[in-house]
Amino acid sequence: MNHLSDQNLADLLKRLLLLEKELNQQLKINQEAAGVVELDQTSVGRVSRIDAIQQQSMVISTREKAFLRLEKVRYAIKMLAQDEYGFCKQCDEVISFERLLAQPESNLCVNCQTRVDTRR
Repeated sequence: MNHLSDQNLADLLKRLLLLEKELNQQLKINQEAAGVVELDQTSVGRVSRIDAIQQQSMVISTREKAFLRLEKVRYAIKMLAQDEYGFCKQCDEVISFERLLAQPESNLCVNCQTRVDTRR
């Protein structure tokens, strides 16, 4: 039995589906920017090459974070379909509706997330 109302679950599902769509679009858009940096060294200066490589590194990092978040979103959608959404995966306590509104892919309550973050 889920602690969230049917309306809460419907609202969160909409948010998760929208987030999934946005992340898929973001990954598609920056796919090209993450490719190999090929510059003509005779026409581009050293600073421009370094800048291009740094930009590529940032794009790759952003893509990795977006992909990981997309995996969490898909997992949350799966859990919602199985009526197991909204419970902490470490302590099995309820995740607050406010936390789920802010980050609908959350699978840890605030207390467990804080413990995980302080171990890093």
